[in-house]
Amino acid sequence: MATTGSEILARALRRQGTEALFYLMGGPMLAAESACIAEGIRMIDVRHEQAAAMMAHAYSRVLNRPSVCMAASGPGVTNLVTGVANACVDSAPVVAIGGSSPVSQLGKGAFQEMDQIAMMRPIVRWAERVYDPRRIPELVATAFRHACGGRPGPVYLDLPGDVLYRQVEDAEVTWTEPFEPRARARPAGDPDLVRQTVDLLARAERPVLISGSGILWSDAAEELQALVDELGIPFYTTPQGRGAVAEDHALCFSHARSTAFREADMIIAVGTRLNYVIGYAQPPRFAAGAKLVQIDLDPAEIGRNRPADIGIVGDAKAVLRQIVGAADGRVDAKRYAEWLAHLGSVNRGKRAESEAAMRTDQVPIHPLRLCKEVRDFLDRDAILVVDGQEILNYGRQAIPTYVAGHRLNSGPFGTMGVGLPYGLGAKVAKPEAQVLVLHGDGSFGLNAMELDTAARHHLPVITVISLNGGWTADPERNKPGRDLGYTRFDRMAEALGCYGEHVEEPDGIRPALERAAEAGVPAVVNVVTDWRARATTVQFADYST
Repeated sequence: MATTGSEILARALRRQGTEALFYLMGGPMLAAESACIAEGIRMIDVRHEQAAAMMAHAYSRVLNRPSVCMAASGPGVTNLVTGVANACVDSAPVVAIGGSSPVSQLGKGAFQEMDQIAMMRPIVRWAERVYDPRRIPELVATAFRHACGGRPGPVYLDLPGDVLYRQVEDAEVTWTEPFEPRARARPAGDPDLVRQTVDLLARAERPVLISGSGILWSDAAEELQALVDELGIPFYTTPQGRGAVAEDHALCFSHARSTAFREADMIIAVGTRLNYVIGYAQPPRFAAGAKLVQIDLDPAEIGRNRPADIGIVGDAKAVLRQIVGAADGRVDAKRYAEWLAHLGSVNRGKRAESEAAMRTDQVPIHPLRLCKEVRDFLDRDAILVVDGQEILNYGRQAIPTYVAGHRLNSGPFGTMGVGLPYGLGAKVAKPEAQVLVLHGDGSFGLNAMELDTAARHHLPVITVISLNGGWTADPERNKPGRDLGYTRFDRMAEALGCYGEHVEEPDGIRPALERAAEAGVPAVVNVVTDWRARATTVQFADYST
């Protein structure tokens, strides 16, 4: 029997376990998209390709598995770039598939002809073009292996139109065994370095543990909690790794973060890069004399930005198990009692200040009051997405997370506009979960038309907009291009078939959230907030917005 490249592609994706795919229709991918539907893949068509990549990104993060997005040739693929670049910086295993001009017409100026491989290669772990439809299963499997092998990351597969349209005999197609991401290698750390780490812990007085999203990709939340519990070490996570240990844990001193970093005499960094998010682990954020133990799957990350006293190359899940086993009976958690009491005291004082600030009844509404109402409304296992600037910083300070993989934000690339697409991707991944997106009004505008996607695909995500009239706070009213006005996004939502409410009084927030949840459809709660409110946070860059 004869089969087309488009049909082979759909079957190959289904064999890899693809259950949902995010795309925007167009040539030469139409037949492939129809074939995916025939294979039983849930197809979520979007309004902009960057949103497809972002939805796939969130789907991967929530389920800890590869995801797939698809675009038409030329501009369709160029529109994927921002989303794919965001996945690259955030190490998310997104398999991006793009149509392209026919191989037979390369170099002739064919419709939408461009070197898409060259464009994608700097922002993916692997990129390849298919020249023979019989090799599609092999290259799809290779794409999935590269996306999940070692440190995760996006990949790109280019499908020329004539390859997709070509018919071949089914018997000529080689069906490669599917890649099983959970069966990936888990290299253990050097046992001698593990013992040295335990020796340092036995001598330390003020240790601190810092983890990142590597814990999530390694499925090591249980091992991280075991280390915290058994050794009594205070822990902190990067924004993308939140929830690996519930943030109401007795050793989570979230309001004493700066104190803990500055005064620690030993740092264990596991599954996180020593990048700007944690001040490169350098002074003045951290003490120059603190001992650093760095655990990472990627050897190139060891010693990057700060020399590691002990650098352990290995899978986070495996290495954490090794440390807990080696520390049995050798580390007395009581030696950290004074350190924990100090952090607890700082934490209680700052938390009381924060709670007082969040109870403000001022009008315009302070973003912290909005965060309080959202915090108190959310289910314990809710998936929270935060995207913007001021609201992102306020939300980071004020709203905890209790479940691994259930907190998403603009990420280390600082990509604005991810909020709504992330929320929709998360809802597709876990339809039973409460999903809420806390958006700035500026960032919302970048992918606002995905409300239409939410309505068409019946994805009841609640989007709460902090409407402060523009980009960032502006107490001086002097930022060019800052002002956007107070758009009635709730009315836009209603026009697209969603539920909408507009809120100007703090006491109106919670009732509006309740009604949005009861509506059973995608919802927008548009909350007017104070344009003067500037979040106080650690400066991440040499410039300020």
